[in-house]
Amino acid sequence: MKILLPVDGSELSLEAVRFAIRMILAGLRADAVLANVQEPANLYELLVAHDPEVINKVSEEAGRHTLLSAQALLDAAGVVYECEVAKGDPAHTIVDIAERFACDLIVMGARGNSALRSAMLGSVSNEVLHASPVPVLIAKPDEV
Repeated sequence: MKILLPVDGSELSLEAVRFAIRMILAGLRADAVLANVQEPANLYELLVAHDPEVINKVSEEAGRHTLLSAQALLDAAGVVYECEVAKGDPAHTIVDIAERFACDLIVMGARGNSALRSAMLGSVSNEVLHASPVPVLIAKPDEV
């Protein structure tokens, strides 16, 4: 089995990674695909950078940096994984990554790092849930 773990740097996305690790340590035979989706550059970034390659490099580095905490968790648990940093609309890009890597399951947080997105009760996770051809497990935050 292959599990896609979209990570945006939020604590809830890391909790989704921890949940997947617990399933694997409990006996689920699975590998993981860690993914981060960078949103396309906005007009201001395009005007300031002057060079699309600079924007692509910065975006790639930001995505790789975002994956570091999740990589550390998977390394500590001995889980085999691949990494992918992509650019685009988060929900649809996550579904595309799941299809490209032939994932059997997506495990993700209910809310992400973006203030706008988190105000919408996890609009990305909701979109992925409806668009994904594979099962989606949503890790919800603990109630306070």
